[in-house]
Amino acid sequence: MMRWIGLVLTCIIFNTASAQENSPYSRYGLGDMSPNQNIINRSMGGITAGYSDIQSVNFTNPASYGNLSYATPGYLRNTIFEFGAEVDSRTLKSENPSSKFTSTNLIVSYIQLGMPVRLKKLNRKGLFVGMSFGLKPVSKINYKILKLERQPGIDSLATIFAGSGGVSEFNFGTGIRYKKFNIGFNTGYRFGTKEYSTKLTFLNDTVNYYNSNSASKTNFGGVFFSLGTQYEIVAKNKSIIRLGAYGNLTQVMKGTQSIIRETIKYDASGNNYRVDSVYHQTNNGTVAYPQSLGVGFTYKDSSNHWLVGVDYEKSFWSKYSFFDQKDQVKDGWKIRAGAEYNPAGLDNIKSYFRAVKYRGGFYYGSDYINIGNDLPEFGISLGAGFPLKLRRSFYETQVSFLNTSFEFGSRGNKQSNTRESTFRISVGLSLGDLWFNRSKYY
Repeated sequence: MMRWIGLVLTCIIFNTASAQENSPYSRYGLGDMSPNQNIINRSMGGITAGYSDIQSVNFTNPASYGNLSYATPGYLRNTIFEFGAEVDSRTLKSENPSSKFTSTNLIVSYIQLGMPVRLKKLNRKGLFVGMSFGLKPVSKINYKILKLERQPGIDSLATIFAGSGGVSEFNFGTGIRYKKFNIGFNTGYRFGTKEYSTKLTFLNDTVNYYNSNSASKTNFGGVFFSLGTQYEIVAKNKSIIRLGAYGNLTQVMKGTQSIIRETIKYDASGNNYRVDSVYHQTNNGTVAYPQSLGVGFTYKDSSNHWLVGVDYEKSFWSKYSFFDQKDQVKDGWKIRAGAEYNPAGLDNIKSYFRAVKYRGGFYYGSDYINIGNDLPEFGISLGAGFPLKLRRSFYETQVSFLNTSFEFGSRGNKQSNTRESTFRISVGLSLGDLWFNRSKYY
């Protein structure tokens, strides 16, 4: 029953979620990049390279899928259905001129399903296979900026710069574990739109000027591929160090672009409609989505109370191009660190709050947008995983968690003139149960 409730809730959220943020930074590249981690990892600063948990799906490093089939004593090889949603409040501050803008947005973070592949003969030889597929946003473009100025000898001019769109992906992945080594891949279809417009209006009480609109709309998409690896080191005291790496090569997506120049009028509601089309052209081209790389590790103590990890990731946006045109972007990087505390550890769970997992972390780096100055990024996060039901016997197969994350992030500084701060509340469900099993009676 819980799995179907989760599926219905996901569909409701997916159909009602909206993103109305107004960030001028989303003008560059492919927009504001969405977090590429599940809610659990976000609450630990975003560490993913060396992270693996059979009660959640780490879709950032597909090597972890192999562990969905590898059941350690006391754990079940469950199918995991996950989805996440977030509410973020963004505040944009400009130093010169001094101004402030705030927006609040509801966004679906991901819908993901991870499952073990039971291969008994291979399992006995130490080889385990897991799979995952899902849908999630990659980036968002959404901004609207008004510029008022005086054109010498002509008139006052109002210019509205607007943009919308973004990138999403459907992903499918497989991971294989052989003894202590994991390898996996993600593939699927990445697609998106990018729509820009510039509307000019001369402000005059006596002369009737035509308003103009210069716009372009691009649809693009293509197959992507990413790879991940993990290696597990078990110390003499039974503590575990897991090394990990993941990355993707540059992806080339094909697209169609429509460019239009037109004169427009506004109605009483403020909506615009075309008066005359001055220029209209359709082009075919490509979009180069740049390669990225992440490396890191996690350490789990022998009592299973503590897990800590560190990641380093780099994105090569200097290789980005849009219909053979470069943009104001550069290579970006981040360092991430986080920890999880599990009060119960390996003990039997006798009280609810001993089953709650507490998490925290931070990240620091440089954004990929290049507007003359570096845009430093910094963020801290806290969260917890609340079990929806305590598993008190072997016959109870359901292991489900409500995961939360509270994140505060900042991008930019006084040198960049514009600073953007984000407070994000994320909630995710990890619904685990034995799926596709035929019941047996003795």
